[in-house]
Amino acid sequence: MRLTRYFLPVLKETPSEAQIVSHRLMLRAGMIKQAAAGIYSWLPLGYKVLRNIERIVHEEQIRAGHIPMLMPTLQSAELWRESGRYDDYGEEMLRITDRHGRDMLYGPTNEELITDIFRSHVGSYRDLPLTLYQIQWKFRDEIRPRFGVMRGREFLMKDGYNFDLTKDDALHAYNRHMVSYLRTYERMGLRAIPMRADSGPIGGENTHEFLVLAETGESEVFYDAAILNLTLGERSVDYDSREECSEIVREWTSPYARTDETHDAALFERIPEARRRQSRAIEVGQIFYFGTKYSEPMGAVVQGPDGQQVPVHMGSHGIGVSRLLGAIIEASHDDNGIIWPEGVTPFHCGIINLRQGDAEADAACERIYAALVAAGLDPLYDDRDERAGGKFATMDLIGLPWRITVGPRGLKNGVVELTSRRSGESEELSPEEAVRRVVEIYARPGEQAGR
Repeated sequence: MRLTRYFLPVLKETPSEAQIVSHRLMLRAGMIKQAAAGIYSWLPLGYKVLRNIERIVHEEQIRAGHIPMLMPTLQSAELWRESGRYDDYGEEMLRITDRHGRDMLYGPTNEELITDIFRSHVGSYRDLPLTLYQIQWKFRDEIRPRFGVMRGREFLMKDGYNFDLTKDDALHAYNRHMVSYLRTYERMGLRAIPMRADSGPIGGENTHEFLVLAETGESEVFYDAAILNLTLGERSVDYDSREECSEIVREWTSPYARTDETHDAALFERIPEARRRQSRAIEVGQIFYFGTKYSEPMGAVVQGPDGQQVPVHMGSHGIGVSRLLGAIIEASHDDNGIIWPEGVTPFHCGIINLRQGDAEADAACERIYAALVAAGLDPLYDDRDERAGGKFATMDLIGLPWRITVGPRGLKNGVVELTSRRSGESEELSPEEAVRRVVEIYARPGEQAGR
C-alpha cells in the first residue's frame, strides 16, 4: 500500500474526549471514529489490526479442536426466559420489539442460543465432546461508555461453548481453553495473566479472567511476580491430552493471582514480600465452567452409555477481540505513538522516501517495496511529497515495528537505514540486506509474537 492512495486520517491534536492512551492514539492514528456513544466505525488502519487479532484467535481455536460458526446478533427473548436470565440481566441488555410485537434482544452473550442449537441437533453421548465458537458483534448498553474500545457498547467478541458428558470432561475443556488462550495472547505480544475471578451474571463455580497489566486497567489485581517468568514459547501442546493440559494449567495457576473480588489477604501474605505485587489490569478474556446451569432448564440432554437421559455439562469462553486493540496499545506505546507487536501490526514494515521525486530514491523505494511484497509481506510506502519530519512522525504514531528509510545521501554509499520502532536502534544496510532482514524477522515465530 502507498500512503498517497491510502485512507489514513491522522490527527495532530489530541481529541479532548479521549481520557486514556489507547483512546487518544487510536483517534490520532486514524483507526476509529465515534459514530455514537460507545459505538465506533473502524477505519482502514484499525480494521487491519482488528482482522489480524481475529485471525490469530481463529487459528488458535481451531488448533485446539474447536469448531467455528456464526450466530445472529438479534435473539428471541423466549430463549432467555427459558433460562431465567431475561429479567435478571439488567439494563445493559438492549431489548427490542419487532413489528409483530415479539420481544427480541441484541445479544450481550449467547449461552441460550447455542444451547438451543445443541438441543436441536445432538442427542447422544457419542456426539460429545463438542466445542463450538464464533467471533461476532455484541452489544451491552453501558451506562457510561468510555475509554474508546476499552469500554464501548458495541464490541467484537469471540465466544465459545463446550458441551460434555461429565464434569471431568468439561473441566478438560476448561483447561484446553486456558492453554489455547495463553498461546493466543503470547502471539499478540501480550503477557495476559490468568486470575481466579468472580463469575458474575454468567454463573458457574470455576472461572478465570485473563488480565494485562496496565495503569489504566479497570481491575485491581494481586499476584505473585513469579508468574511473569512463565511462557509457552514454541512448546508443542497435545490438546487431547488431559494430563498435559492440566499440567500447563497447574503451572500457570499455582502462583497467586486474583482480582479484587476474589482476593484473599491471608493467602497473599504467605508469598515472599519481594514477590508480592498489586497493580491495575485490563481484562481481555474469561473462561467459565458452569455445569448444567443452562442445560437443565433448557432441556439440553443426551442419552448416556446406560441409555439414561442426562443434561450435558457446559462452559463458555470469551475473548474481547476489539478490546484487545486497546489493551495492546496500553501495554505497548511511548510518547510518540503506538508500538505494534509483529504479530498484529497493520503493515509489516514502513518505507520512507526522504526525497520524493529524486529518481534514484524513487527507484530504490520501488525495488524495496516490490521485494517485500514478493516475499509475502505487506509494506506501507510513504510516497507523499512531504518533509521528512512529518513522515517520521506519522510512522511513529501508527507504530509499525520496522522502518526502512531511503535517501540520496545513503544511496550514494549503497545503504538504507533499518530502524526498530520498539528499541529505536538503526542500522545501515544495503537495500537487499534490509529486505532480507525484515523477511527473516517475520519468518521467526518468536519475533512475530512481538517478544
